Amino acid sequence: MDDKIKILNDKIALAKLGGGQARIDKQHQKKKLTARERVLYLLDEGSFEEIGALVTHRTKDFGMADQQFYGDGVVTGYGTVNGRLTYVFAQDFTVFGGSLSETHAEKICKIMDIAVNVGAPLIGLNDSGGARIQEGVRSLGGYADIFYKNVQSSGVIPQISAIMGPCAGGAVYSPAMTDFTVMVQDTSYMFVTGPSVVKTVTNEEVTSEELGGASVHSSKSGVAHITSTNDVECLEDIKKLLSYLPQSNKEKPVAIPFELKEELRDDLETIVPENPNKPYDMHKIITGIIDEDSFYEIHKDYAENIIVGFARLGGKSVGIVANQPMFLAGVLDVNSSKKAARFVRFCDCFNIPLLVLEDVPGFLPGTDQEWNGIIVNGAKLLYAFSEATVPRITVITRKAYGGAYDVMNSKHIGADMNFAWPNAEIAVMGAKGAAEIIFKREISNAEDKEAKLKEKEAEYAKLFANPYSAAERGFIDEVILPKDTRRKLIKAFSMLENKNVAKPDRKHGNIPL
Repeated sequence: MDDKIKILNDKIALAKLGGGQARIDKQHQKKKLTARERVLYLLDEGSFEEIGALVTHRTKDFGMADQQFYGDGVVTGYGTVNGRLTYVFAQDFTVFGGSLSETHAEKICKIMDIAVNVGAPLIGLNDSGGARIQEGVRSLGGYADIFYKNVQSSGVIPQISAIMGPCAGGAVYSPAMTDFTVMVQDTSYMFVTGPSVVKTVTNEEVTSEELGGASVHSSKSGVAHITSTNDVECLEDIKKLLSYLPQSNKEKPVAIPFELKEELRDDLETIVPENPNKPYDMHKIITGIIDEDSFYEIHKDYAENIIVGFARLGGKSVGIVANQPMFLAGVLDVNSSKKAARFVRFCDCFNIPLLVLEDVPGFLPGTDQEWNGIIVNGAKLLYAFSEATVPRITVITRKAYGGAYDVMNSKHIGADMNFAWPNAEIAVMGAKGAAEIIFKREISNAEDKEAKLKEKEAEYAKLFANPYSAAERGFIDEVILPKDTRRKLIKAFSMLENKNVAKPDRKHGNIPL
């Protein structure tokens, strides 16, 4: 056994010489890293402690007894990322194609159990050809064991999956049940059934990249939350993401020291156009409110009519949900509702306050939306906000129309503070549409129908299309100047820091899936 340990230690020592953050030069950054190089780059230098390095598979059939490799195709252990304890597993494609065996799964489950019991994030670096077919149902059972652990860990510790190679078949469901999935352009792909099976069943000719590559899952399916250009950037993205998150659901995110100074932002005064039908980029408002260079967008290329991501406000981590007028006028639709709902629920799980920036003209109409379940999908976002107990603040920058006003973290569904800018329009619908319905008879009987419509449109706007009627009712806590938004938000979130909500006594609610 001493000889085995010496051989193993020699092998690990050699691997470390080729890995580690300091050893990966710019030319090597563009290439795929080995499993051990990935782990050593992700974790702080010298912090990695491996668990289960001597594990081998137990299969005796199909000539496998003569093919024994220490670690059985997965590197597992713990270390620190920027000084914070983190658990990690990295599948090794050079050993049986990274295929999952019974013992391979046991190693992953063990590290997951420790992470939950200690209360620290789990990072999975996936690079596997799938189940090890020589083991039959034992490998399938291993996947199910991991899936079960994913669910038990959900909402307890942050779980991040990086797809750094193939991830196919049943293997895709573990990343899908973690909190965030990061994919690497051109070298990673995910699908339930591969191109050959697709061709056999549907006669479609499709490549692995077209079927389940990073660009597909980041823009079309929404499976990938973040897309990286190479392995090194992927690992850096994970580090950055972790910086906004707490260790577990029992903690709050780490705050950066901050001193309140002169926080007025004059640039915010001119972002929203005077013409209510003219679009603007909500990113500019986000940038004007948050701490400098602190916004980290999630799902950037998916459902672009809504923006979600993490930022710091007064040194503290917040989750941002914002309508984007640059795309589909910022309406809510099937995909944007699902995207935002998932993000809201994650933030609520891990004590991350929510900031909502609202400019929404309503839900997207049409048969496509109705047939694809806009009712049930819009309800997901409504449910997520209503369920959330973290501090929740909304700023209405322009439009808040119809049912979308209710859904976007209104006071009526439990928001703590609701602000509006002076030009905000809070109404059932736009003034023109409302006037056409309410004053239909007067307009049709008028000699100059166009003039009468404009008159009635202005009348309706004066009465309802402003924030003051809602403020009189207490639905808006304060009408604020745009330049004062950052200062107001920092103070409001500070005031809400110790918010505590008693939850109903129930097993769990039934979100409309």
